[in-house]
Amino acid sequence: MSTRIAFLKGHGTENDFVIVPDPENAIDLPPSAVAALCDRRAGIGGDGLLHVVRSAAHPEAKEMAAEAEWFMDYRNGDGSIAEMCGNGVRVFARYLQRAGHVGEGDLAVATRGGVKRVHLAKDGDVTVGMGKARLPEGEVTVSVGERSWPARNVNMGNPHAVAFVEDLAHAGDLLAPPPFSPASAYPDGVNVEFVVDRGPRHVALRVHERGAGETRSCGTGACAVAVATARRDGADPAVTGTPATYTVDVPGGTLVITELPDGEIEMTGPAVIVAEGEIDADWLASLAG
Repeated sequence: MSTRIAFLKGHGTENDFVIVPDPENAIDLPPSAVAALCDRRAGIGGDGLLHVVRSAAHPEAKEMAAEAEWFMDYRNGDGSIAEMCGNGVRVFARYLQRAGHVGEGDLAVATRGGVKRVHLAKDGDVTVGMGKARLPEGEVTVSVGERSWPARNVNMGNPHAVAFVEDLAHAGDLLAPPPFSPASAYPDGVNVEFVVDRGPRHVALRVHERGAGETRSCGTGACAVAVATARRDGADPAVTGTPATYTVDVPGGTLVITELPDGEIEMTGPAVIVAEGEIDADWLASLAG
């Protein structure tokens, strides 16, 4: 039996991931092992982990196998499971291309947030169909220190609270999850985006990702921000019949988000594989106990 396990490292607008190819779902990855792999000092380092599994080999994805061959078993940097990761899907698709499993063009990726449609363009950008946003009713407030702001509740398959602020510095250090109320709005925690305007249909954000802290980018967060900003601006493609496109600056780069009249949201941005290597299997096994 091999004592080494392959891994790769990639990022999408500097939202970075450890990638573990495991087509047959044979590698045990408990939360403790994921957290250790994502540790930036004692492990490889990443905001999260992309476990690459054939859908037919994973109990959570078997029902999607006919529609999508590959399942993105995504984990947050603390080892917890997440429904979806927009930047992660782009990097996941780039890995599949690099490994020779797919070529340029369209493919489907199974996630806990459903099957996502992906397009690998010739110019290197990757576009992901992120599904439709849900906008739950009710007022939400987020706070940092003495400041509080109303926030828009947006669900992109995972929960977001979008707050418009005067200065991104007002978000503080984002080391701890920003408090929110009411608690019933997000029983499983929330990703919080702080947003400022940069120009017409152009915004910038900082984000605290649930289970990861502040990250350099958040794909589902950028989509949530685009939808929240469109509604703030009085734009609803379902009403006007006209797509709404926003440029969203994140600390690690730029994403372009388009909401279509049918409610579907597309996100376009880069995805880069930067390294590959091997994990020591004995070390990994020691973390599973």
